[in-house]
Amino acid sequence: MRSSDLAKLKDVPFYWNDEQRLECVMVMPETRNAKTFFFKVDDDQLFNYEPGQFITIEVPTENGILHRSYTLSTTPSRPLSIGITVKRQEDGQGGSAWLLDNLKLGDSIKAYGPSGVFSCRSHPAKKYLFISAGSGITPMISMLRWLYDYSVHTDITFIHCAARPSEILFRDEVEHMSKRDPDIKVSWIVKDTDRYDVWTGFQGRFNQIMLELIAPDFASREIFCCGSEGFMQSVRDILHAEEFDMAQYHEESFGAPIYTQADTPEHDDVVPADDVEAAIHFNSLNTEVACKQTDTLLSVAKEVGIVIPSACMFGVCGSCKIKKTSGEVHMIHNGGISDAEVESGYVLACCSRAIGRVVLEV
Repeated sequence: MRSSDLAKLKDVPFYWNDEQRLECVMVMPETRNAKTFFFKVDDDQLFNYEPGQFITIEVPTENGILHRSYTLSTTPSRPLSIGITVKRQEDGQGGSAWLLDNLKLGDSIKAYGPSGVFSCRSHPAKKYLFISAGSGITPMISMLRWLYDYSVHTDITFIHCAARPSEILFRDEVEHMSKRDPDIKVSWIVKDTDRYDVWTGFQGRFNQIMLELIAPDFASREIFCCGSEGFMQSVRDILHAEEFDMAQYHEESFGAPIYTQADTPEHDDVVPADDVEAAIHFNSLNTEVACKQTDTLLSVAKEVGIVIPSACMFGVCGSCKIKKTSGEVHMIHNGGISDAEVESGYVLACCSRAIGRVVLEV
């Protein structure tokens, strides 16, 4: 920073408030489909917010003003500007696409906030576990930058899932922080690899085995999670199965903005219980067996002499795949079945439990 800028800061009496418009002062490409937009205000006022909070922007599209909320990917420990990282959404309704295609240096926008309760500062801990997917990395990078700048050697395990390596946001910066601070441990998980490039990290769907390999002490960590609803549901299912204390779990949705703690939704997650009865009907024997919700389909089949091929018992190999014709199961697998197979009614017997009455083609 120039000495003249420092001198100017001494005269700055207030922080930015949302009555002032923001001016776009930098546009930084992040990946092929994402950019970070940095903003300041005319009189160089500072920005005061919590890491992980968001602002709501008026996006002036051709079809009228859209209000869209974006997490501040910057950190309040660097208060001269704020930034949002915008990723193009294939199924979006125009807000992100308009920003990526039209917002440029010198443009001013109207914004409200900052708002939100998803912040590590609200839940101080000695050890954190950040789990994110896609653009859900934005509040995590804000909190990671803040903790890094704070320099108190907080133990942080950082897990991020992306479609492919080239779509991992902030990869170089996160790895740089990890190199400088041994208390920051990073693991990337991708669905597919990039052609003509080498990938040595995890590949596949985030699952229970990966969690235990990457963060074997996860039970003692404060966990922050951000991603799609389906992704966060799978993370909650894994944690419930591990009997994790969900009071230590916090999540941020891509959906409706959460302005206060009272707005935080209460999840009605299915958690199989020992004292709740269920039933499995095996079509091959025309036999119905009463069981508990916590019994796996495979263990109940063995009790009545039905042999279902199985090997790993962790939902990895897929050898115990069977067809379910009706009913609901609670299945936590580790990649041994595809989404298309699940949609077609298939389940893995070793890691599926009946919720109510289930009919199997076995």
